[in-house]
Amino acid sequence: MSKIKLSREVGFVLLLLYGMGNILGAGIYVLVGKVIGIAGYFSVVAFVLASIVALFTALSYMELASRYPVSAGVAVYIQEGVGSRNLSIGVGLLIAIAGLVSCATLVNGFVGYFNQFVQINPELLMTLLIIILVAISIKGIKASVIVVSLLTLIEVFGLLMIIYYGFDGIINVKISFSEFIPKFDFSDISVIFLGAFLAFYAFIGFEDMVNIAEEVKDPSKAYPKAIILALATSTFLYILILLVSFDTLSIEELKNSNAPFADIYKKLTGKDPVIISIIGMFAVINGALVQIIMASRIVYGMAVKGWFPSYFSEVSARTKTPIKATLLAGSITISFALLFDLVSLASFSSLLILIVFTLVNVSLIRIKSSTIQPQGVIQIPLWVPWSGVFCNVFLVFMSLLAI
Repeated sequence: MSKIKLSREVGFVLLLLYGMGNILGAGIYVLVGKVIGIAGYFSVVAFVLASIVALFTALSYMELASRYPVSAGVAVYIQEGVGSRNLSIGVGLLIAIAGLVSCATLVNGFVGYFNQFVQINPELLMTLLIIILVAISIKGIKASVIVVSLLTLIEVFGLLMIIYYGFDGIINVKISFSEFIPKFDFSDISVIFLGAFLAFYAFIGFEDMVNIAEEVKDPSKAYPKAIILALATSTFLYILILLVSFDTLSIEELKNSNAPFADIYKKLTGKDPVIISIIGMFAVINGALVQIIMASRIVYGMAVKGWFPSYFSEVSARTKTPIKATLLAGSITISFALLFDLVSLASFSSLLILIVFTLVNVSLIRIKSSTIQPQGVIQIPLWVPWSGVFCNVFLVFMSLLAI
């Protein structure tokens, strides 16, 4: 009897919304106030810096996803580039853990928005939410991605609503332009890099797109467009949101807010932040759901290759999803969510992802240098992954230096 395989049901539009949902939900709804609390008016520079760092690796992922459209993408990339089975296993586990840490970060952020309505024990609320997300991801990849896509549209609507109400603050900025320009002294540079290190978390998400490659239609064509468009759109929206935030609340208010968009909406409209708080919860749920799907697919893909117990390579005949791998991902997420706070989780997630991104770029350098370039695959210049290595290492080094 042939083994049941994953089903290709995700087209370009769903893939794009899947990636954008994770990127947008991951950072801006939860961490905008925390980044501003670190970098102040230099947060605009910090976010731009973080997006540039992410861009080089996004381009590397674009080529690698086109070359190797399989689940457990990152582990496969390392294997193909470095040739070390143990390193591939280690990186696969690292990216899966990073995804689950990210999910726990978002679940922590969910509490801030939910508490705008009802006060519930945070530990109980986070546990229940993770159980619901695991159930959705088990239901089936198409159902999961459709849920993610609908939630993505809702969270984009929330961002556009904030931008609409605060548009006057974008075109008529009351803050002096000089406030956004840092001096080249250690104090300014250090807060920019610390802010960029945390803001980098807001751009995590495009790498998760490659982990459902075995469930994507025509991945060689879909991935390049979807990855770049998701990153570019997210960066543009982030800059507009930052300008509205600065025009609406003080840096201190933003720093201390557990639900920044709710506070911004209330100040802009004078109304209770019911709508934006609901949207904020949806955004956080969206990012968390994507992370659970991603981590479960990495565990599944590694199990298929014999790098993880075969027990986790089983796919349900009814849902066509790796149920056991998904349950493992949910269990670990609950542990992280209950043990650590939001900023610690986000910082740890950024660190893990930057390490993985560095190894991915190194792998592409070795692949491009040692193999014949295949036909029908997007090619990027060799200086791009080299730039990715430098930017990732430099951001980690500067953030540690600035602590």
